Amino acid sequence: MLHSVHHIALICSDYPRSKRFYTQVLGLRVIAETYREARDSWKLDLALGEACLELFSFPGAPPRPSYPEAQGLRHLAFAVDDLDAAVVRLQGYGVACEPIRLDELTGKRFTFFADPDDLPLELYER
Repeated sequence: MLHSVHHIALICSDYPRSKRFYTQVLGLRVIAETYREARDSWKLDLALGEACLELFSFPGAPPRPSYPEAQGLRHLAFAVDDLDAAVVRLQGYGVACEPIRLDELTGKRFTFFADPDDLPLELYER
C-alpha cells in the first residue's frame, strides 16, 4: 500500500533562521518558496532525495515539547555517506552534535543534533 515518504512538514519559529539552517548548514536544495498572504505564512519546499521537506512559518504557533523520548515523532534521520565529514561541517556552523554512537542492531554509526527550534535530528551513516 505505502510506497515511500512523500514529504515531511516542519513548522519553525523563525523562518529566516530555519531557512538558513536547512539550506546553508544542511545543504538542502530549494524546490519552491511561497508566501501565503492570507495566512501570513511562508512555505519552503526542500529537496530531500525523492522526498520533500516542507518548512512552514505560522505567526504565533505554540512551541511543542520535542525531546527524543517524548511521545510522537521521535526524530528525523538523514542518511549520509561520511558521518565524520558531516559532523565537521555542522560544527563549522556552530551546531553541537552528540558524540558519535554505534547502532548495536545494524553496526552503523550515528549522531544527534538539533535544528534552530530544538527539533531532534539525526545523521545516520549509510
